[in-house]
Amino acid sequence: MAQLAKLLRVPTPADRGPGQPWRPGTPPPAPAAADTAGADIRIGYARCSHLTQELQSQLDALAAHGIPRDKIFSEKISTRIRVRPQFEGALALAREIKAHAPHCRVIVTVYEMKRLGRDAAELTALADHLTLHGLVLEMLAGPQPGIYDPSGVGRMLFGFFAAMAETERESIREATLEGLDAAARKGRHGGRPPVITDDMLHTVLRRKAAGESVEQIRPDLIIPTGERKGRNPGLASIYRALAEHEKAQAYPEAVEQARDDFAELQTALPAQAGPLSLALS
Repeated sequence: MAQLAKLLRVPTPADRGPGQPWRPGTPPPAPAAADTAGADIRIGYARCSHLTQELQSQLDALAAHGIPRDKIFSEKISTRIRVRPQFEGALALAREIKAHAPHCRVIVTVYEMKRLGRDAAELTALADHLTLHGLVLEMLAGPQPGIYDPSGVGRMLFGFFAAMAETERESIREATLEGLDAAARKGRHGGRPPVITDDMLHTVLRRKAAGESVEQIRPDLIIPTGERKGRNPGLASIYRALAEHEKAQAYPEAVEQARDDFAELQTALPAQAGPLSLALS
C-alpha cells in the first residue's frame, strides 16, 4: 500500500508546506472526476532466459524511459516456465493502481515483445488480461515499439507481430535441430562449425564492438585443429558463426528447446539407429 501511495502522489493544498501548522477550514484536495484524464503511471518489467544472459541493458532502457528502479520488476527465467513471479507481481501492482486510480492510464512497459511470452496464444491471452483490467502495454523496441491499447484497433496488428515472432522462434528451433543432427552425424556435439571456436567468436564479438570489421579481424584468427589447422578461417565461416550467435541471443528459448528436444529424441531412439534421422515435424 505504501508503494501504491507513492505512485498515486495525492496532491496537497497550495498553502501547505513544511513547518506550517494546520488551520481549521483548510479544504482537502478535491478528488479527480472519474472521466478526468490523469497522469500516466508506468510499471516496468525486464526478463532474460539464462543466468548467463545480460539483463542490465533492459533495466537501463526502462530507467532511461523514466521508470524508477523500484517500480521495475525483473527476473532471469525462461518463458517456457508458465509461472513467472516477478511478471505476475508487475501485473498485480498495475491492477491495484488502476483500481485505486481509474482516471490514470496505467502502462506495463517492457523492452520488447519477446520478453512477455513464447507464442501467439500466450501473448493473445495477455492482451485479453490487459483489456479486462483496463491496462495498456508499451514496448520500447522490436517490430512494434510504442504504446499499445489491447482494446483498440492495434489488437490485430499486435496479433500479427506475435504470430511472426512465434514463426521465427519455430524456424530457429528447427534450424538448431538440423545443425545438431548434422553435427552428430559427423561425430561432433554442437551446431557451430568447429572451424570457429568459442574463443574465436568471443574475439570477433569483442573487436567488432570496438569498431573493427570482420575483414580486419580475420587475419588474426587461427584455426586450432583439423585439416585447416594453422590457417585463417574463411569470411563465410565467421559470418555464419555470427549469424548463429545472433539467433541464439534473439530467441534463446528456441535454442534451449531444440537442444532439449534433440536430447530426448536421441534417448528415445534405439542404440543401433545412430543419430537422429531428422523427423522434425
